[in-house]
Formats: sequence, structure tokens, C-alpha cells
Amino acid sequence: MTLTLTPGAVRLADLQAILFEGQAVRLDAQARDAVEASAAQIERAVEAGAPVYGVNTGFGKLASVRISKEDTAALQRNLIRSHCAGVGEPLDHEIVRLVMALKLVSLGRGASGVRWALIEQLQAMLEAGVLPVIPAQGSVGASGDLAPLAHMAAAMMGEGESYYGDARMKSAEALQRAGLTPLTLRAKEGLALINGTQVSTALALAGLFRAWRAGLSSLVTGALSTDAAMGSSAPFRVEIHELRGQPGQIDAGAALRHLLADSEIRESHREGDERVQDPYCLRCQPQVAGAAFDLLRQVGRTLAIEANAVTDNPLVLEDGSIVSGGNFHAEPVAFAADQIALAVAELGSIAQRRISLLVDPALSFGLPAFLSPNPGLNSGLMIAEVTSAALMSENRQRAHPASVDSTPTSANQEDHVSMACHGAYRLLAMTANLERIIGIEALAGAQGVEFRAPLKTGPRLRDAMEVIRRSVPSLTEDRYLSDELETAARLTAEGALLAALEGQVPQLEEVS
Repeated sequence: MTLTLTPGAVRLADLQAILFEGQAVRLDAQARDAVEASAAQIERAVEAGAPVYGVNTGFGKLASVRISKEDTAALQRNLIRSHCAGVGEPLDHEIVRLVMALKLVSLGRGASGVRWALIEQLQAMLEAGVLPVIPAQGSVGASGDLAPLAHMAAAMMGEGESYYGDARMKSAEALQRAGLTPLTLRAKEGLALINGTQVSTALALAGLFRAWRAGLSSLVTGALSTDAAMGSSAPFRVEIHELRGQPGQIDAGAALRHLLADSEIRESHREGDERVQDPYCLRCQPQVAGAAFDLLRQVGRTLAIEANAVTDNPLVLEDGSIVSGGNFHAEPVAFAADQIALAVAELGSIAQRRISLLVDPALSFGLPAFLSPNPGLNSGLMIAEVTSAALMSENRQRAHPASVDSTPTSANQEDHVSMACHGAYRLLAMTANLERIIGIEALAGAQGVEFRAPLKTGPRLRDAMEVIRRSVPSLTEDRYLSDELETAARLTAEGALLAALEGQVPQLEEVS
């Protein structure tokens, strides 16, 4: 089934389906009239000869240089070639697909002055599986994601490199194999393709969706840790969270109550437990995870708006005027990426403290050292906990805001930049680290709960443990753990633990 994207009305759920499920997409055909009308306006401007930035002038600091009508097509071709200056590893296929879909939505608003043929080329490449090779580094998030988007535009022209299926080849060959013809750009079209925040936005959306999934998974692993440590469920009572009123906290508390319901372990120490309060990493889970959820929801609103935005320059307005502005400046995305980074760092930080609690016999209320049945001869999860600490520290370092690090570029014409693209790109590594931390907690929590036998945890957490144990067996003696830690991380990344939350899953996007 193909997802129809309506410019201005694309939802986070649509974008998540494109990213995680490889959903096929097409632009709503009703957008064609507005697109063609704006293209016609650009053609009229070319014929009139009045100076219009990027149509019959140079770019950036060279905006005062006039370009003849005969050279307007060459101007766009040269623009793309000169801006293909990205470096580093290519973006993953799913990110590139999302970039292309976002560009479709933006151009489909009918304010960019491009022909429908350009949109058809993007759609056909997506449908055929021709994905441009887009280097990850080179954008400062100023006049849009110039370098990475230029690599996308070059592929549409049959230049640079693309993937066709899993094979990397020259873009001209990829287009030929797919039965497509290289596109010749007309006035304004190259500029419309490379101005815009679509790469930054796609990377930020990937970070958002992965952070949200990991955050939900951390509710499951946090509940396992709570039962493993024989922690109290009293801090999760609904009245506590309603008195504060923070929505994310209320949702997180409800999920934890749902997960811990009907636990024999909990009932076994409800009376006579000498401990008055649990450490914050157990007791304050709703407050910390909930604050992260609220922050991520705020980010979601920003990125949903940006996904539907027109962010190139100049823009063709409804009255027919062609006006230069600054919608390509990616400050909203940069701020959003910084907020995601904070949430990711904090979710990992509190999860790591729960892991530390479980492996420490001085804190874990009767669990063996490092969760080994025979500590001393065996080291159990000693170094798995150290690994989680290393990942946590790395994320803390990366959480420094990228948006404050502006630097002048392009001969001081672009004298304030957002740094949105690499601010969002770091989220891929940060969320991978978080997934690994949550995966380690899943193994530690399951191991700890098993030590409470014959007492059982609640049915929902037993379901989660079954998922874990199908992939990683209990640790009875020391063995090679690295591969198992990566397996546990994949369970988090794929959302395999979330079935335990059925009926009580906090939602990222409000459904209207």
C-alpha cells in the first residue's frame, strides 16, 4: 500500500511508517496545480529579466552577479555540482528515504517554483529504490542542508552515486537500471532542492522516534528492576502524579502500575519491610521518564510543523511575488535536536543507576553480587554494568547543545548558523547507546527477578521476560557477553518489549 502525503497535513505517524516500515509514498495529486502555478511564475520572472535571487543571479555572496537568461539552466547545474561537497559515511537508506519524502512534502506546498516533473522524478526514484548516496557531514543548517541535499539533487540529474537495491553505483547507471531518465533542472529548481531543512529534520525525526521507543522500553525494564530489587510500587500511585499534574509523569506512573500489577514479589514484602524509601532511580521513574516524554512530545510538535514546512528560498507567494526570506535557517530543528539529546541522556542516566543498584549486593536487597549464582568464581554482569556506564558517559558528553555553536560561513554572508544537521546526526549514535543501556537493564532486571523464585513477577513482566529469554538465556556462569548485549539492544530498538505495555502505552502524538 502506498501512503499519500498531503502537503501541510503529514503526521508523525506517517513519518514513522516511512522510517521504520519503509512505507511507499506519493504526493497527493491535488498539489499539482499549486506546484505548476509557482513554476510558471518563475518562468515569467526569467522572461521579464528583473533580478530574482538564485533565478538570474549568483548565490550567497555572489548574489549581485547577474546571470543571462540563456545561462539560467547552467546556473542550476553548476550550483548542484559545486555544492556536492559532503564528506563522511553515507546516511542509512531509511534516512535517505525520509529525506526524499520530506522534500516532496515541502515542494508540494506550491511555493518553491519547481515543475511537477521534478516531483515525479523524486517519486519515481523512491518507488524504484534509487537512493542517492548522501554523505552525513557538511551541513551547518544555515541556507538549508546545502551539501547533503546537493548530493540528492545530483542523483536526480544522473550525477554522483546512488544505491539501486543494495548495490552502490553511478547515479546515471542506477537511473538507467530503474528505467528512469536524468532530470535537467530549470530556473530555481536546483536552489529549491538544496535549500531546506529536510536532512536535519529527517535525522531529528529518527532520533525522536528511536528515543521515544527506547523511553517506552525503559518503563518495562525499570519495572523489572523495581521487582528485582523488591522495590515499592507506592511511589507509582495515581494520586501522587495527579497532584503534580505533569502529563508525562501521569502516563509513566500509570504504565508502571500496569506492569507491576499482580506481582507476587511485590506482595511478599508489602508488610514488614524495614526500608522506608527506595533510591531515586526506582522511586522517581515517573518523574524522570515522564519529563522526558513531555520534552519529546514538545519536540514532536515542532518537527511535525517542520516536516510540513516550506523551507527553501526565495519563495513564490500567493500574490505572485517572489521574495527572499530565511525559512532555510534550521534553528527550530537545532533546538529540537538538543532537547532530544537531553532526554536521551537522562533516560540512559537513570537506567544506568538501576543497573548499578541491581549488581551491588549492598543495595540490591539480597541479590548476589553482580547477579551471578556463584560470585567470585564468576563475575556475572560486572563488566556489563561498566559498559552501561561508559555508554551513559558518552551520551552525557554528546548532550552538549549544538545550537549554541554558530560560526560564520560563506564569506560572512551566512553569519549565523544553526548547526542543526550534526546536532541531529549525533542522535543516531546517542539513541544506539541508549538502546544498549536499556538492553543491559533488561538482562539485569530479568536475572534479578529470577533470583526471587519461587515468587513470580506480574503477568505482564513475565511476558517481557519470555521475550528476553527467547533471545538471551539466564546467566548461570560466565560466558562471552558482547553479542548478547547487542541482541538485547536490538530488542529495545525493535520495540520487542512493548507488548507488555499493551493497553497502557503513552502516545507521542495526540490523535485529533
